[in-house]
Parts: sequence; structure tokens; C-alpha cells
Amino acid sequence: MPERSAQTKENKRLQTLTAFVKAEAQALGFDLCRITRPDSIPEAKERLGQFIDAGRHGTMEWMAETRERRGDPRTLWSDVKSVVVFAMNYGPEEDPRGILEKPDKAAISVYARNRDYHDIIKGRLKEIATRFAARAGEDVKVFVDTAPVMEKPLAAAAGLGWQGKHTNLVSRAHGSWLFLGSMFTTADLLIDAPEIDHCGSCRACLDACPTAAFPAPYQIDARRCISYLTIEHKGPIDPAIRPLIGNRIYGCDDCLAACPWNKFASAASEMKLKAREDLQEPDIAALLSLDDPTFRSFFSGSPVKRIGRDRFVRNVLIAAGNSGDRRFLDACLSLAADASPVVRAMAIWALSRLMEAGEFQRFAAQRPQDESDSDVLNEWRLAGAA
Repeated sequence: MPERSAQTKENKRLQTLTAFVKAEAQALGFDLCRITRPDSIPEAKERLGQFIDAGRHGTMEWMAETRERRGDPRTLWSDVKSVVVFAMNYGPEEDPRGILEKPDKAAISVYARNRDYHDIIKGRLKEIATRFAARAGEDVKVFVDTAPVMEKPLAAAAGLGWQGKHTNLVSRAHGSWLFLGSMFTTADLLIDAPEIDHCGSCRACLDACPTAAFPAPYQIDARRCISYLTIEHKGPIDPAIRPLIGNRIYGCDDCLAACPWNKFASAASEMKLKAREDLQEPDIAALLSLDDPTFRSFFSGSPVKRIGRDRFVRNVLIAAGNSGDRRFLDACLSLAADASPVVRAMAIWALSRLMEAGEFQRFAAQRPQDESDSDVLNEWRLAGAA
């Protein structure tokens, strides 16, 4: 009897702690909160290894460097017993792809149109973790994207949704618009059942990708992904892919926006994230004029700020070159003499697209002869003006 009584008491404690953390999540604006074990994603390590060995991580060397820790949460923290995964809906009020029909405007991914979600979610997770640790008497650690945690497989294992054919998490209640965060704890909690895959024969997300970045369903090659190329990739972007980028200057929402499950997702509430008006449809002309101080000021608190002015203007120049709009010529001409090689290189490409052939040749004939950067010189060669 004492043993049964102790077991009953422990079960009640598990139920109480589990209910507590989920209630805290709801109170702080999270749409979903479910729990899994740290050993619930045994296949993740092998899949990650295949992705990296195939070179599909591009220049994201940090993924290769942390592959062992990413493959098993217990490698990151050996004492973890439960993983609590949180999700917050950031669904837009309308299909974000409408801006792609406005070549003089810049398309910024929905998630980046407000404050950096890492800061928002991590702050709320810390609140929950502090109260949970005090209640449970257990250790906790919180993670949001920047740590070597495979949050999407963990979220699927916890039952928040499933990893769709675009490799992102899909929820029957919120579609593809979910921010994720996690709390590791030494506490035992009640475990939720995983969600099954509901993609069926649908391939809307795969067909929506403008650069064919999905070699197969449930696989992605970052080297062709616009989100990777405009955010993570630091050097020149493959000339063959540049025309496919269109006016997407920071990220790409096409595969997410195409998901049919989005019809069940409501727009994010005021308590969560609302887009800045000036980032809804910013003018390409205005963005081309940003110097470093102005860039930092304009994108203060935004995730866009982390890629830096030079990489950002590189992206805007690609959009300018794709626009066919000669109103951008003066700005591109000015940027062809920019201090940043990556900016000069993309200005050359943009000008080669906006100018008539003879006009560009006359411009090329007057270019400085002391250029030494290999990427800039390569752009001149590609433009036929070497």
C-alpha cells in the first residue's frame, strides 16, 4: 500500500506540473505547448548527417560543427528528462505573395517584419522557466533557434504538428506559420503523443518553390533556397539563381504560403506579433540608399539587422536588377563605387540588367582600373565587360 500511495502521489505531481507549464504557456501567448522525451527523435541524427554529407547545408559550417550535439538532445544536456516544445502562430492577415507582383517593392519574409522573434519568445520562455523551476524544484534550460536543438523534429514528436514536405512544421490548427521554442528540464512530465503526417499526395509547397530547392519531398537543398541565400549566405549568389529571386530581399515565404493547411490558421494577435507598416511593402529605391548607420537604425530590433547592411543591399540590388525599372539606375551607379565589394559586385550585375547593351559597355569602359576584388572582377567578366 505505501508503494501504491507513493506512485499515486508521483502521478498527481506529474499531472500538476504538466498542467502548470501548459497553463503558463497559454497565459503568455503561446498557441501550442506539448511535451516529449529527449530520446524521441532517434532518426534525426542520421537525417542530419545525410543532409550535411550531401553538402546541402551550403556555407552553414556551424551545422557541421554541431552535428553531434544536434542529433541527440541528451548530448546537449545529459540530465534532461523532458522537452517542452512551444509554438506561437505568426500567420499573416493575407497571402504574402501578393507583393511579388510589385517589382518596385521589396518582399521581406513575414517573420522578419517585426521585432526579432528570438528575443520575444526567449523572454517569455524565461518567464515560464523561472516559475516552473520554482514550482518543480528542478533545473531548466530554454532554447530558441540559435542553440543546436532540432526543434522541428522535437515539435513533431511532441505532437504540435508534423514536418511537411517543405521540411517545416505544419499544424492542423495553424498551418505552416509557427515560431518554435523549447524548454529542457530535469523534471519528469506527462508525455504527449506525436502527430501523424497529413500531407498526403499534396505537393503545393514543392511546386511553389521558385528555385526548385526541394530535391525530393521532405528534403531541402539550402544552396538553392532563397531564405538561405538572402540571409545566411555571405558571398556572391549564383548568377543562375538571381533572376529567380525576383524582389525577395530577405527570406522567402512561398512554400509556407502555399500550404493548404493555412486555411485553418488565424492571423497573429496583437499579443503576439504584428508587422511594422514600413516593412509591409518597402520601396526598393529607399532601401538602395541605406548606409550603415541608417540601416542599423531602420532595422533596430529586427532580425534583418543581423545580416548587416552590405549583405542586405546586395539583396536589394538583385531585386533592382530583376525589376526592369530604370528609375533605379542612379542608385545602382552610385553603389557600383561602394566601399563594400559584395555591394559593388551586385551593382554591376544590376546595371547589366537595367542598361541597354551599348549603354552598359560605355559605363564599363569608364570603370576604375584599380579594382582588385576577385568577386567584383568576376562580375565584370560575367557581364561581358572584362
